[in-house]
Amino acid sequence: MAYDAMKMADWEIALEAEKNMPNAAEWRERLRLKEDEVIPYGRICKLDSMKIIERLGSKPCGKYIQITAINPTPLGEGKTTTCMGLLEGLGKRGKLAGGCVRQPSGGPTMNIKGTAAGGGNSLLIPMTEFSMGLTGDINDLMNAHNLAMVALNARMQHERNYNDAELALRSLKRLDIDPTRVEMGWAIDFCAQGLRNIIMGIGGRMDGYMMASKFGMAVNSELMAILAVVNDLKDLRERLGKIIVAYDKNGVPVTTEDLEVAGAMCAWMRNTINPNLLCTVEYQPCLVHAGPSANIALGQSSIIADRIGLKMFDYHVTESGFGADIGFEKFWNVKCRHSGLVPNVSVITVSIRALKMHGGGPKVIPGRPLPGEYKEEDLKLLEKGMPNLLHHIGIVKKSGINPVVCINAFETDTKEEIRMVRRFAEQAGVRCALSEHWLKGGDGALELADAVIDACNDEVNFRYLYPLSMPLRKRVETIAKEVYGADGVSWAPEAKAKAIRFESDPVMKDYSTVMVKSHLSLSHDPDLKGVPKNWVLPVRDVMVFAGAGIFCPVAGAISLMPGTGSDPAFRRIDVDVNTGQVTGLF
Repeated sequence: MAYDAMKMADWEIALEAEKNMPNAAEWRERLRLKEDEVIPYGRICKLDSMKIIERLGSKPCGKYIQITAINPTPLGEGKTTTCMGLLEGLGKRGKLAGGCVRQPSGGPTMNIKGTAAGGGNSLLIPMTEFSMGLTGDINDLMNAHNLAMVALNARMQHERNYNDAELALRSLKRLDIDPTRVEMGWAIDFCAQGLRNIIMGIGGRMDGYMMASKFGMAVNSELMAILAVVNDLKDLRERLGKIIVAYDKNGVPVTTEDLEVAGAMCAWMRNTINPNLLCTVEYQPCLVHAGPSANIALGQSSIIADRIGLKMFDYHVTESGFGADIGFEKFWNVKCRHSGLVPNVSVITVSIRALKMHGGGPKVIPGRPLPGEYKEEDLKLLEKGMPNLLHHIGIVKKSGINPVVCINAFETDTKEEIRMVRRFAEQAGVRCALSEHWLKGGDGALELADAVIDACNDEVNFRYLYPLSMPLRKRVETIAKEVYGADGVSWAPEAKAKAIRFESDPVMKDYSTVMVKSHLSLSHDPDLKGVPKNWVLPVRDVMVFAGAGIFCPVAGAISLMPGTGSDPAFRRIDVDVNTGQVTGLF
């Protein structure tokens, strides 16, 4: 039964659906799991990943489906909603289907975007738990990250206060850390612009080491990237020990292993390797593992969850952040390279309002009413935005996958506008499906489900965009030209110097590349819509995540710590003191 999405808020739909949500015993029976493979956490379960993989390792994998999108408006275009709808549509077709999405950050949830649970009748439940901490993975990761900074600052204080003999009495060796070359900062799970740049250690000699520092969002931590690509607990422990926290005064990396904190960090994160099991409002299973923010992080659901899903389900749907230029590119060239898994289909989520924006429509500002151009038929404006869709189709095709375009239906879309999108997609040689999952749930996603099932029969000639042997600067230029459509790359002197140093390091020769840039445009500039021409990608910095094994070139003025807007979601979130239910989440 579909809920009245036109009259009910998402949190109200969630409350109704949660009344009949499967419990741990029901999930064990339905998914044919052993008792010790399901770990109850209140209304949620974690799955013991290693036990499931060991038991099902020889079983053939199901079909592997990835969800991406065009460049969205700041409101988002419904990738998670599409993911939930597709799961429900596949379920209506009698398929054993499940998926994996990323755990939302408290930053967007309490800010302008809201939760990442989907919406309407394509919603992930339990919504409150999903949106506000879940089983504690982000909190555990944040504690592990901040523990590394505690260890670093304490070591710097002790090395300043004690001579070598006194350090030896305390079983410490001098690391001689350069305070101007501290790479890590602190982590918090909110958008806090006031913490982008800080001075810490103010006070006396016993109040830490005074130095400039910074905060980033917990989900953008290297530890989240590590969680997304690890294979097991042993892999997690080894990668945590390789994290570069700072450099010494001779330019030698200082790692968490040098600080003797990696083991304790792993202790904090030991439970995070087990994915969380939730479901849609139609009770299709969906795992939740790893984190968001593909514009400034890896932004992929985890390899562990995908490995489990491909063994448990006949159709496994996984989500990547933002558009194909960011999320799909990282899925294609980073995640698939780490996992060795090859997708059957990539679904490109598109909304008519986003295409109109790329056609030159008025600026979309979160928290303000949507301009009239997006609510009324305007075929000329829509047609001008079509090159953005065609560009994203081209990105996916470069990987050897035939994409499926999903028109995520809004009530303001007209028949002629929908017909135009279909025509352009079909002329590009790809399947196109209209999906009304938000309004109708699985019944509204049958056309999409059928298109995906059909596309899964296509031959996939999967190929990476570049070999790992390609030098970093050439790799960035390839991504900029082949994926973004840039004419080339310009390097800030500091970024170029770092890139040259990394290219000459034999330990880093196999690192992957995770670009950091705006998600609102194919370019680095969020105001350049459509398919920008005659532009150069400016790279101002290169970060290295040695534990995750990735380089992060930073393009444009993008901030690694977003700010909270003037009309954030937290103004409308409250608790019913009679029932204890959280209200106002969206």
